[in-house]
Amino acid sequence: MAAKSKILVIGGTGYIGKFIIKASTEAGHPTFVLVREKTVSDPQKSILIETFKTSGATLLYGDLNDHESLVKALKEVDVVISTVGGQQIDDQVKLIAAIKEAGNIKRFLPSEFGIDVDRHNTVEPVISFFDKKVKIRRTIEAEEIPYTYVSSNAFAGYFLPTLVQQDVTAPPRDKVTILGDGNVAGVYVSEEDVGTYTIKAVDDQRTLNKSLYLRPPENVLTFNQLVSLWENKIKSTLEKVYIPEDQLLKNIQESPFPANFMLAICHAMLVKDVTSNYELDPSFGVEASEIYPEVKYTTADNYLNAFV
Repeated sequence: MAAKSKILVIGGTGYIGKFIIKASTEAGHPTFVLVREKTVSDPQKSILIETFKTSGATLLYGDLNDHESLVKALKEVDVVISTVGGQQIDDQVKLIAAIKEAGNIKRFLPSEFGIDVDRHNTVEPVISFFDKKVKIRRTIEAEEIPYTYVSSNAFAGYFLPTLVQQDVTAPPRDKVTILGDGNVAGVYVSEEDVGTYTIKAVDDQRTLNKSLYLRPPENVLTFNQLVSLWENKIKSTLEKVYIPEDQLLKNIQESPFPANFMLAICHAMLVKDVTSNYELDPSFGVEASEIYPEVKYTTADNYLNAFV
């Protein structure tokens, strides 16, 4: 058995980063987390950083805007996983430059973890955001840096606790709003499973210079199927309010940010079928649950049990 790659996570205190770090340490990878010195003194983030240290991760101090600190951190590891948030997507060009200079990185996983930005049918403001990620992809490829893009579709923890309803804190028990006709399939993946599949991919030749798609079969569900699952759990039939696409597009145009962004993501996922409307060709991608059948992923059905 080859030694497990040393992994550096950048953006570890963000939304998905902590799940990647947990999966990495649990899988036995020497795990490093790039943190800014001011982050360590942040009262909320310092608690999270302590959990990283307790799990066995090593802190490395650095910043995307400090080239020398980046190169120094990269020299310590084999694989880089970026989980930076939307505001820092463009800054990954600085990371690419540092990877080129370091010269020792075997694999780079840029901040993706959503809809495949090369295969989508979205509207603004999502188009402009995805264009930033596309630019990062093309830069990685032009610089001939080995990569894996993780297309994990919808985070279960973000969409399922509210059943994709706006401005609520729990799944509905009387009335549900359905975008479009409810017959388009979305894909919902728990954040823990995103972490597990991502870490499995880092040393796998089958995912080298390809996209890893997370489409666990039991979690590819139309919205009507999702509602039906929930109705069965609460033993009640919900009143259904359908929002046709033209009304949804009008709502997107008239809503402020970030509401317009989330509505546009939902439009892409639940009306335009961007998560499962194309066949996976081995030339560009592989499906995680197919190549890692040993992973017992969390089904959407089980996920919803926590909210009954």
